[in-house]
Amino acid sequence: MKVLGIVGSKRKNGNTAYLVQQALHAIESKDVETELVFLGDYNIKGCTGCEGCKDTCKCVIMDDMQKIYPLIINSDAIILGSPTYFYNITSDMKAFIERLYCFQIFDKNERSVWSSVNEVLGGKYASVIAICEQNNEEDMGFTAEAMKKPLEGLGYRVLSTVKVLNLFKKGEALQDRIALEQVIMAGQKLEKTLRLRKEAEKKFEIHID
Repeated sequence: MKVLGIVGSKRKNGNTAYLVQQALHAIESKDVETELVFLGDYNIKGCTGCEGCKDTCKCVIMDDMQKIYPLIINSDAIILGSPTYFYNITSDMKAFIERLYCFQIFDKNERSVWSSVNEVLGGKYASVIAICEQNNEEDMGFTAEAMKKPLEGLGYRVLSTVKVLNLFKKGEALQDRIALEQVIMAGQKLEKTLRLRKEAEKKFEIHID
């Protein structure tokens, strides 16, 4: 089993990166592998709406997103983290999410009828971490929802949505006890859910036999 952490901030030592890493570190099971991806290390273009993926569920844009697709496909759960830039996610996170569109499956004649690759394969899990420098949650705008809603549309069950306020300067997240507790709980919940699913799969296999 594998959990993939995606950081939408270009600051590798910033608050967003730290909190996503803490969520991953909270996963202690030897059966669960974790990996961290900094989107700032990749050159990812936004979706062009070309529909080149409609028959294959594979994006035709040949950029660094092609390096991330295998990680997404081979992961059982994902943790997305983004700071708030002007009431929304960062441009890196936006481009990344747009390019997951290729995993959507639409009826050829009725666009309101759709599914996703993850649903077909049995579903996956996710957690979302949104950070804002202001003290008022309204100033976070759409950051958390801009990650959560697309994930749900892609067949992920979002287990935790962590909203952290009043973080701006480097290292402030280290002193935020509540934020640390929330992301640790999010990581642990992912791990427990993955283990529960594994146990249920074994029971179901026995029942089928």
